[in-house]
Amino acid sequence: MPELDPVFARAQLLDRIGAAARAAGRDPGEITLTAVSKQQPWDAIGPVLAAGHRVFGENRVQEAQGRWAGRRDLPGLELRLIGPLQSNKADDACALFDVVETVDRPKLLRTLAEVRDRTGGPLPRLFVQVNTGEEPQKAGVTPQDADGFLREAREVFGLEVEGLMCIPPQEEEPALHFALLRKIAARNGLARLSMGMSDDYETAVRFGATHVRIGSALFGARAPAPATATPS
Repeated sequence: MPELDPVFARAQLLDRIGAAARAAGRDPGEITLTAVSKQQPWDAIGPVLAAGHRVFGENRVQEAQGRWAGRRDLPGLELRLIGPLQSNKADDACALFDVVETVDRPKLLRTLAEVRDRTGGPLPRLFVQVNTGEEPQKAGVTPQDADGFLREAREVFGLEVEGLMCIPPQEEEPALHFALLRKIAARNGLARLSMGMSDDYETAVRFGATHVRIGSALFGARAPAPATATPS
């Protein structure tokens, strides 16, 4: 069983998100709680779904396919890919997810455009991941490359980008990174920002987050990832 009562935790989180929004002079309705369901058992996710929550974040395409098999057509369900996307999983990702938050390299732009052209259908809504801390172990375009990358997505590949996403370095003040992401978004005409997790979502709300990605504060600690798992 989950360590937390996720239904109670969700209610508390929504209250705190709302309070943070009002303190910042924002409408709480502008902010979406993305429940990070990766590696969580269904006995934790199911009650949250039953309580009316409909926005979930997944890290791996294959894991998400298994978890949501037979449930994908639930009314109002929105699945967001918040982990790295390999180009060879793009078809599966586009078929499963409503939003891909981790567009981060020219090859993936080209692959997504090819999926669109080949299938003739709409792509998931796209966010570009910005590596605001320029950490070598993390995915994402660098802040100095973000404008050019967004221009390439739009002008070269005809892709519509909805927003930006970031994961600040753990040892640094997140507000600095949230402010940077907001600045990049503003000068590129983007209004949606996916930033803030369990330890810093209230700060993210203060800096304009429209989506906060919360896992452990909602579900408790995740189960360990399988040793053989590979990125999606």
